[in-house]
Amino acid sequence: MYGGLIIAAAALATFARVLAMMGLSIVTGWLLGYASLRSRGFESAYIPAVAVLESVPVIGFFPLVLIIFVERIGGPLGVEMAADFLVFDAVVWNIWVGIYQAFKTVPRDLEEVADNYGLGFLGKMRKLYVPYSIPRIAANLFPSFADGLFYIMASEVISVGVHTYEVFGIGTLLTEYVAGGQMAGIYYSLLAIGVGVAGFMTLFRYFAGASVAKYGLDTAAQIRRRERPAPRLGSSAWVTLARPMRRLSRYAASAVLASVARPVRSVSGRAPRLARAAGYAIGIAILGYMIYSSYRLIAAVPAATWSELLSDTPAMLYALAVDYGRVAVITGASFAISVLAGYYLATHVRASAIVIPAVQTIVAFPPPAYFPLIYMATYTYMDALPGGIGAEVYVFILGFLSAFYYVFFSFWMGVQSIPVEFWELMDNYRLGFWDRLRRVVLPATLPYLVSGISSTVNSAWGGLMVGEYWPGIVPGRNLEVNVGLMKLLDVYVSQGYLHRAAWASLLFGAVVAVYSLLFTERLMNLSKSRYVVEEGIFAA
Repeated sequence: MYGGLIIAAAALATFARVLAMMGLSIVTGWLLGYASLRSRGFESAYIPAVAVLESVPVIGFFPLVLIIFVERIGGPLGVEMAADFLVFDAVVWNIWVGIYQAFKTVPRDLEEVADNYGLGFLGKMRKLYVPYSIPRIAANLFPSFADGLFYIMASEVISVGVHTYEVFGIGTLLTEYVAGGQMAGIYYSLLAIGVGVAGFMTLFRYFAGASVAKYGLDTAAQIRRRERPAPRLGSSAWVTLARPMRRLSRYAASAVLASVARPVRSVSGRAPRLARAAGYAIGIAILGYMIYSSYRLIAAVPAATWSELLSDTPAMLYALAVDYGRVAVITGASFAISVLAGYYLATHVRASAIVIPAVQTIVAFPPPAYFPLIYMATYTYMDALPGGIGAEVYVFILGFLSAFYYVFFSFWMGVQSIPVEFWELMDNYRLGFWDRLRRVVLPATLPYLVSGISSTVNSAWGGLMVGEYWPGIVPGRNLEVNVGLMKLLDVYVSQGYLHRAAWASLLFGAVVAVYSLLFTERLMNLSKSRYVVEEGIFAA
């Protein structure tokens, strides 16, 4: 009974940590979204910054978190702040972008009504902007919750050299139970996570349905779309308002950042100067502390260490290239399965009504929590495979489970957004399955696919981070690959080489940011300039 109470309390602590960071993301998203409406300069800096930071996976911030919170602040407060920051980074981006998109698509007639009533900052937020953003927030609760839970074990237990830092939560208990081979504790912990996931996913579905019923403005969205047929944003807004529960990937992030090109609106009323000044002061203080901590770190590194880091750089870049190969395989498999399964479910309503809610719940269950059981049942067979292939298979499974659902839900939703006229045209020409995919479905869903693939690539790194080096995955056994940058990061942190971990993380973040700007953004712009399926209807 006592053990059961501990497990229940730990599960509640973990869920509370994730929900608290989601709540913080919502509040800060409201403030940042409103600031984007008020200032073109702020919006010009805010949107590119979100685009780049969203493309850097959570593990890219891991050394920075260790240095600032664990090493500088220290104590239980520093460890708790480190865990919270990692969870915050996992849940925040799609919520921020969803709120930004909602604020930018508020109908102008509603803004005019708010101006005529003389509403100020608080009045507009309470009666206009916040209610209008509720459906977008409800839609993004699903992926944020799943992303936050994925990193519970990495965020609640942090090992640096001979030191281990922990916060109370179900991830900490699971780590202890796995290390001690306590199967009963593992099963009860997984049961507690499963009950919590099922309960919260049911609550999120109810909230999404209630929010669109109360705050959805379907008529306004349709009118806006007919008046301005060219921008892709009209379609995105309509789909999100009409079917928010189905938007379970971060496709909106890239879509909004690439396509929102409407002028900044003139928003009347003033925010209280004291609150605005306090917000600027807090932001400047946080930024200043991070810059100061980074400077202290750089200044403390001797010249010999810099020489060592530069000499290790070619090996780090080679390991990163190997990891990109793994990510490419995971993304390719996710794409193939998503196209086949997503098309079937999008065209079979009864099957979709059963499978989609089940997949929503399953993907929210964090793979690192139950993967040791899979490893325990299969490692004797994998050991028979030559050349470390067994470890590669495990890493692939972890990466796939952590990332496939982004492109899956994006494609599934993209298929449903194809106008009925195209389906009638395909029927009239009696196109087969492969011809439909090649000539209509894949080109029409390319904007969704690009966004889903981008999120799949970003999330696959989390699976690699967990799987490439997992000491004590079961008692007496380690899971590790031969080469990989994620393995190097794990090894550097576990051995206390934070300067090496920070340098590898910096290289990783730089490459990922360049990839996002040069590849993902350009491909998204291309898809939206040449493959906007709704324009075919207007052209006809």
